[in-house]
Amino acid sequence: MELKFFDKLSQNFIELLDNKDDYNVIIEVKNKEKSFTAHSNILKYRSSYFRKELENAQSNENNIKTIIKSSISAQIFDVILKYIYGGIINLESVETKFIFKLMLVADEFEFEELANKIENFLIETKAAWLRTHFSMVFDNIFDRKKFNDLQKFFNDIIAKHPSLIFERSDFNSLSECNLVSVLERDNLQMNEVKIWDYVIKWGIAQNPTLPTNLGEWSKKNFLTLKTTLQQCLPYIRYFHLSADEVLDSIKPYKKILGEQLWDDINQHLLSPERPVESIILPARTVLVTELPPRAEKPKELFSTIISKDHVSEISTWIDREKTTDIPYKFELILRGSRDGFAPQTFWDICHGHAGTILVTKVKGTDEILGGYNPLTWDNSYINSKWMRTSDSFIFSLKNGNVQNSILSRVEITLNAVLNICKGEQNNRGPHFGREFCLRSLNSNNFTLDNDCYIRAGYDYEKSIRTSSSDHFSIDDYEVFKIDR
Repeated sequence: MELKFFDKLSQNFIELLDNKDDYNVIIEVKNKEKSFTAHSNILKYRSSYFRKELENAQSNENNIKTIIKSSISAQIFDVILKYIYGGIINLESVETKFIFKLMLVADEFEFEELANKIENFLIETKAAWLRTHFSMVFDNIFDRKKFNDLQKFFNDIIAKHPSLIFERSDFNSLSECNLVSVLERDNLQMNEVKIWDYVIKWGIAQNPTLPTNLGEWSKKNFLTLKTTLQQCLPYIRYFHLSADEVLDSIKPYKKILGEQLWDDINQHLLSPERPVESIILPARTVLVTELPPRAEKPKELFSTIISKDHVSEISTWIDREKTTDIPYKFELILRGSRDGFAPQTFWDICHGHAGTILVTKVKGTDEILGGYNPLTWDNSYINSKWMRTSDSFIFSLKNGNVQNSILSRVEITLNAVLNICKGEQNNRGPHFGREFCLRSLNSNNFTLDNDCYIRAGYDYEKSIRTSSSDHFSIDDYEVFKIDR
């Protein structure tokens, strides 16, 4: 009989980490803002990555080695260290973006078991988040040639929705291997000639010195493009294009194909049954969606915080006049419980949106606090910038034990709304004057550390507080774009 006592073993090793007994390694993270102590023997035997790092690190006079990992946050490395020592990871009450970054760091540190577990966890429980954050996840996993399950998950999405790749604003910066991985799919749901056009666009973008007028291209120019696209061209289904498509789109670039392929394409158009020397790839399959039986689909609530009556009331504040109608459409663009509570999430999703309503549910109370920003949220500033408007306002809504709504319009219009600089967006969210702010200075989560605040007497007419506390956390928050 074999008896196992892993829980106690894990607990003892965590105690060793916390007590810092006999440590001989210092790991500095986040641009040396924080350092952790560890033990070389544990690091070496738990991670081949740290074994190599320690072999290259020099000891100081006290026989202590220092490893610097500036690109990794202190929060993530703290979780990694606890995994190294205790073999425990707690993913409860943690934002999905944090979990995804943790997976990438686990892979970097060659913790294959941990990386694979998190990969499966994301696919099984966070599929909606993965789809919503397609670009970020795609960019981080496909060049690694790992995370096969996640790649399969996204390849299925790409096959059905190839515009997610081809119509990206940064499509031209896509790596060659990523582009090839898309082109080789037999079930890519896009017209073949359109795929060809995107491939040509990508190839030309890799060679910015090529003439803009195709009529001015030399033999050398075509050779340059052919060389750039040599890994992509074999995956185009030339023999499934129409005669017009060949004439309009392929013929202008026939010099990048080679004489034999071009002759075979023309022969196939004239005599489809006659064999050719070139390889004929199968036509891309068209996915047929089988319609389910008709059923009543439950309507999703437009908000989990405010009601239609609240929408009507807010609309009158925007228009500065009473009305029984609701002249505005409230389009949900962010919900904390769906998209995450990190301040950076607010800036990533709301960037570029103008005319927005923010509503928050204060934790442990009936309070609903919010604000209206008629201007555009902008996450591109190097230095934080106050935005000027006379139309913004903050408010508290009647709800539960809260008897009456409170409206407070901006008074000092120069300081109406603050766009936070890039360097502080990881812990500071939306600011309405100096009265109302969502932030999280320690945990990067609006729900955790009572860093959000509501004050009186600065830039807006009056206080909207319905409780005695200045600082609070939230249960949830939503941001709506307002359209007529």
